[in-house]
Amino acid sequence: MPYRILADVVLIVHLAFVAFALFGGLTVLKWRRMSWIHVPMALWAALVEFTGWVCPLTPLEHWLRVQGGMSPEKLSFVEQYLLPLLYPTALTRRIQIFLGALVVMVNGLIYIWVLWRHSRTRS
Repeated sequence: MPYRILADVVLIVHLAFVAFALFGGLTVLKWRRMSWIHVPMALWAALVEFTGWVCPLTPLEHWLRVQGGMSPEKLSFVEQYLLPLLYPTALTRRIQIFLGALVVMVNGLIYIWVLWRHSRTRS
């Protein structure tokens, strides 16, 4: 049981990382120094998608699920509803490249907005 709980924790951390990589630029509106954390995370997320690499959290989570005796009949809430968000069954290279581009575009727009707001307040 502890392995399955740890696997769920890793999955939740992984989803939080993805959400922050995609929308974390919004935190820079309030705390400019967050860009030092957010930009490398967003770049890593885009790089993983563009190259098709596997995030290190993925094998860790899978290993924990195997150690916990993962079985399709007894899926936890996290496994049933959150797992497909992170690992969709229809994920292809084309979709991965689109997701990488989405991370870059969303964050590009957010940082343009942040810079625009910053320049307006200085004037």
